[in-house]
Parts: sequence; structure tokens; C-alpha cells
Amino acid sequence: MQPRNMSMSGVVDLAAVKAAGEAKVKAEQARAEAARKGGTGAVAPAALVIDVDEAGFEHDVLQRSAEVPVVIDFWAEWCEPCKQLGPLLERLAVEYNGRFLLAKVDVDANQMLMQQFGIQGIPAVFAVVAGQALPLFQGAAPEAQIRETLDQLIQVGEERFGLTGIPVDPNAAEAGEGEPAEVPAGPYDALLEAAAQALDANDFGGAVQAYKNVLVDDPGNPEAKLGLAQAELLARVQNMDPQQVRKDAADDPSDVAAQIAAADLDLVGGHVEDAFGRLVEAVRRNVGDDRDAARVRLLELFEVIGPEDPRVSTARTALARVLF
Repeated sequence: MQPRNMSMSGVVDLAAVKAAGEAKVKAEQARAEAARKGGTGAVAPAALVIDVDEAGFEHDVLQRSAEVPVVIDFWAEWCEPCKQLGPLLERLAVEYNGRFLLAKVDVDANQMLMQQFGIQGIPAVFAVVAGQALPLFQGAAPEAQIRETLDQLIQVGEERFGLTGIPVDPNAAEAGEGEPAEVPAGPYDALLEAAAQALDANDFGGAVQAYKNVLVDDPGNPEAKLGLAQAELLARVQNMDPQQVRKDAADDPSDVAAQIAAADLDLVGGHVEDAFGRLVEAVRRNVGDDRDAARVRLLELFEVIGPEDPRVSTARTALARVLF
């Protein structure tokens, strides 16, 4: 089945935000449908290891780091320890199944990148998460230590920035370029259809529960993740008094709950950058539970817009700057 657009007639006008995110939503839906039909909704394991040069660094590393942690292996052909570490990192990239992307940089051919990262010796391993570079280790470290470092990196990426990795299809390399064959409807179609009908009827609680039922068995289902984020947002703003919410936020910028509520209204009104900026500022100004509440809500709003939207990438980078 084809996923439906959310609707909220009688509550607030979602035309602006829907128009702004329409292309991204369709892309997410297309990947989900392609993956269900055995198409190119996921990458092949071989695509988890890429060679990167200076020309492609911004796209292949910085932009990709908004959806998955990117581990950078600085190496050279003449470096004997590199010949031990490189194959190990490549094996782990495949084993971790899309939780991180491995980018290999030949320092002889990319001296500028080596200088920018301040590398004094190789092998040297860095990570880029949401646009921010982090040193991991230098030299051919033991596998147990590397695994521990990768686990910590993945945890930071997921908890702080909502980076859940990229889907991997072990059979993708063998897939043809033609139109994928039709397959029977998947086991979640009935629940997804019920959720879409609940949204159409403004039954946001019912939609939330239906999407959660899918995610219990299939935590990575992109249609259910997107639908749940939308339904929860609509449920939160349904009974808000927009004028009062905005007054409360303006009267007390330190009131995190007021800023969170105003950010929800910003998003459904199509003011995506305003919503993200408001929450990034709330994270910057606060500590403890208040800071964490603003951060978590920001990650939830990222899900509504979609990870490929450039505004999400920009906001992730801004969030990284105030967290580190």
C-alpha cells in the first residue's frame, strides 16, 4: 500500500509544513516501498565502506554524518599498521550492519584533509557525527578496544542526535536495475492502513497506538516511524491555545516547557527553522532535565520532517555545537 499524507482538518493548517517536507516524505516512502519489494530501499554491505577524497568529503562525509556516524580511516599504501587496521575496520563496518559508515582516506593523495585534521601519524581514526569531528584512536588498536570505541560512538550518535544508521540489504548487490516484481502485501499493511484512517478521522490516539504496534515487531519500519512522529505531534497541538502558548514562550524564554510547546506550533505552522532554532537555543541555555527535554523534543521533530531535509542537517550541526 502507498502511505497516506497526514491530515488534521479542524485543528491547525498543516499546508505549509506538508508542502515544505513533501519531497522528503515521498522519498522516505519510496525507499520503504522499494525495500519491501526487494528494490533499492537499502544499501549493499559493500556500500558501507567508501573511498573518500578532498573533492567528495563534504558530500560523502559531512552530509552523510547527519544520518549515520562516519568513521574515517586515514591510511597509506606504505603504512604496515594500516594494512592490519584497515581490513579489521572494513569487517566491522559490515558486521555492524549500517550503524556506522567507514570512509577511507589515502593521505598521500589527500594532504589537505590530513592537515585539516591535524594528523601527525597514521593510521589515524576519526569520526564525524552531525558534522562534528571527533578523534577516536591512533595506531592499530586491539579489536576489543575498537569495538568498545565504536559502541560508544554509536550510542552518542543515537542518544544525542537520533542517528539510527542506514538500512542494509545483503542481497542488494545482486539486484537488477529493472522494475522490481510485485510481491504480496506485507504483514503490517492492515495496521498501517488503520493508522492512516485514524489520522484522517483526527483520532490521533488511535493512530499513535497503531504505529506503535508496528514498531514493536519492526522497530526500523520507516513508514511507521514517520507516521508515529506526525501523529504524536498532532495529538500534542490539538487542544493548544496558540495565542496563549506563544505569549507564554515570549514572556519567559527560560521556561523550557513553554519553548517546547511553541516549537510544536512553529512546526505545524510551517516555520521549521524557527522550531528547530527555538529548541537548539533551549538546549544551549539549560542544563539537566530541562536541557534533555528540549533535546529529545528536537529529535522528535527531526523525525516529522525527515532526515534528508537540509534543515534537519543544519539543525543537527547546531545541536552538536551546543552539546560539545
